[in-house]
Amino acid sequence: MEEKGASPAAAAATSGEPGAAAGTMKVVVAVDASEESLNALSWALDNVIGRRAGAVSVVVVHAQHGPDHFVYPVAAHGIGTAIAYAPASAIESMRKAQEEISRKVVSRALDVCKQREVSATGAIVEGDAKEAICQAVEEMHADMLVLGSRGLGKIKRAFLGSVSDYLVHHACCPVLVVKPTKAHDK
Repeated sequence: MEEKGASPAAAAATSGEPGAAAGTMKVVVAVDASEESLNALSWALDNVIGRRAGAVSVVVVHAQHGPDHFVYPVAAHGIGTAIAYAPASAIESMRKAQEEISRKVVSRALDVCKQREVSATGAIVEGDAKEAICQAVEEMHADMLVLGSRGLGKIKRAFLGSVSDYLVHHACCPVLVVKPTKAHDK
C-alpha cells in the first residue's frame, strides 16, 4: 500500500499501529475517478468529519487494477488453464499509466480535503476494488468506510456487480454509502 502526503504521525495512524492516534476515529473514504466518489467525500467531510473536527483521522484510498488485469488470454489448454502474453514493455507502460491515474485521483481527493481544511492522507492499493478496499480497511483498522454509489439499476448491478454492495456485506467496519444527489441524476 502506497501512502501520499503522510506525516510521520499520520503514517503511524494509517498503518494501524496501536495507540498511534488514541481517541480518534479513523474514517477511510474510497475514491475513484468518478464524480460520485468525490460527492461522497464532500458529503463525509461536511456531515461526518466536520462535526468531529480534530477527533477524526481521514484516509483517502484508491484501488488500482494491476497490469495483469489488462492482459487477455491468447490460448487455452484444458479447463482453467490459459496462456497470456504481453510484452514486458507493454506491461510496464500500463503500470506507469495506472500509477499516474491513481496519483491524480488521490491528489484530487486530497485537494477537496485541503479546501475544507481537513487534514488527510492518501493510500493507493492494487487489485480488484472490492477486495483491495476491503483488505485495506481491515489493515488500517478503520472505524468507518465511506464510498459513493453510481446508482446503477438492478439489471446493470446484477451483471456488473457493485463495489458498494460487496463492501457493505464484507467490510470489517460500518460502511456509509452516499447516493448520487437528485441534481446529479438529471
